[in-house]
Amino acid sequence: MVGDDGYQYGIISSREANSIAATKGFDLVCVAPSAKPPVCKLMDYSKYRYEQQRKAREAKKHQKVVELKEIRMTAVIDTHDFETKLKNGNKFLSKGNKLKVSVRLPYRFVPALVVTGKELLNKFVEGCLEVGELESRIKHDGRYISMVLGPKKN
Repeated sequence: MVGDDGYQYGIISSREANSIAATKGFDLVCVAPSAKPPVCKLMDYSKYRYEQQRKAREAKKHQKVVELKEIRMTAVIDTHDFETKLKNGNKFLSKGNKLKVSVRLPYRFVPALVVTGKELLNKFVEGCLEVGELESRIKHDGRYISMVLGPKKN
């Protein structure tokens, strides 16, 4: 048993440890139950639990949640619209978010539009190379051609 001030009582019975805890006004907490013999400590358990919760809240505050943003385009997009989408994509990547870029094809698309869509995505990747990098390759899935970009790792 270990006291609240770090004093080591040594190996004592559980009944004796409970009586010491009651006289000092602390809780008897088993900190290492799998050790031989089990290690118990005198502490104010509610205060200890509060401290642990506060540490967990602080850790949660400082962690960065990565969001997946999406930009949708069509295979026949105007240059100014493309530049606007590219600027927004660079902004998302510089903030540390992942970016899914997809090109939507019409219902009855011709194979030439698939080639145009893939070229458009390659052009988008080239425009984002300063702040991002390609995470998943360009894939064609039904009416959509898509890829995922991630923020650049320094």
